[in-house]
Amino acid sequence: MDLSLAYCGKYGSFEKDFNVVTAYRDHHLSPARLHHHYFPPATRHIPVLLAAIVAMGTLVGHVAPGAGFLLIGLWQLFNHIRLFALRPSSYAAPVWFPARGVRHLELILVIVGTAASILMELVVGPAKHQPFDDDGTIPSDHLHNFEHASISLALLSYAAVAIHLDRVRAPMRDAVSQLVAAAAFAQQLLIFHLHSADHMGVEGQFHWLLQGVIAVTLATTLLGIPFPRSFVVSLVRSASLVFQGVWFVVMGVMLWTPGLIPKGCFLNFEEGHEVVRCRTDEALHRAKSLVNLQFSWYLTATVVFVVVFYLQVSRLYPEEPQYLPLVKGRNADGRFRIGEDHEDDDDEDDLEAAKRSYGHVVSGTKPMEVER
Repeated sequence: MDLSLAYCGKYGSFEKDFNVVTAYRDHHLSPARLHHHYFPPATRHIPVLLAAIVAMGTLVGHVAPGAGFLLIGLWQLFNHIRLFALRPSSYAAPVWFPARGVRHLELILVIVGTAASILMELVVGPAKHQPFDDDGTIPSDHLHNFEHASISLALLSYAAVAIHLDRVRAPMRDAVSQLVAAAAFAQQLLIFHLHSADHMGVEGQFHWLLQGVIAVTLATTLLGIPFPRSFVVSLVRSASLVFQGVWFVVMGVMLWTPGLIPKGCFLNFEEGHEVVRCRTDEALHRAKSLVNLQFSWYLTATVVFVVVFYLQVSRLYPEEPQYLPLVKGRNADGRFRIGEDHEDDDDEDDLEAAKRSYGHVVSGTKPMEVER
């Protein structure tokens, strides 16, 4: 919804309406001073409400997906830490975690959230409730809508593929799901890198820093395929999803809350949405430096949170006792060994040797002898 359209034809002559629109878009007047100068006392609350709706429209467009990333990231972080705390020696990271009652709840939430995002970008958001021009082409002011919808479509495809692979019990389904997830994050990184939005301003600085977080998510997703037993890879991937959510929320709040715009900068209406512009190069450099500082502070806070969260979850879920079988395998002379073998490399190798020895116990025909 455009505030200028809400004003036009409602509170006076066309000339007065035009002056209101000009004052709002050029930001010669703040919303509070604008409605004080242009509207009678009985109706002065209306422009402020409409201005909040305009700001909320863009703010929600970043806060809502940020909340989604934050929710999924926290869910993954909790389950990875819990799984590792309970069974550190047999830990293997799944791509997604089933929930009690609704097995595919995590993936269903991804599908619902991304589908809602696509509808908001392409149907609900545009004034005509469709993103195309009259001749069927994509207008320049809706390119960013298609870019955001494309990211949502990639994540939706990952969730749908993961559900299908799990239902048909496909072989190597975890690895294939990881590849599809990596493709989605690669597309997210590419689109933000080549975003049609401004790359030189304050919003562009937020996007540049966001690309670094997405790159970490992409790298750890790919590393999860050859190293499924690495808890560090899973922890960093989950933490990067959490931080993606945090940074999306910070971006929405800091870029489209008028009271939080850096000194010397203002909101300017361009191509269907508001963009932060600065009056001087000095103000722009200061605003970008503030963005860098915010990134550093929120990153540090996220790291501290992840460490504290790890300690608390590990305390709630202590390691389960491991009952290893007594049979350790055959010696070179064909006899079985019982008891501890201090020459083995590690406990994991002992467990695998024990698993392989089960068949010998069942099918062996010679009497078992004990080493002394």
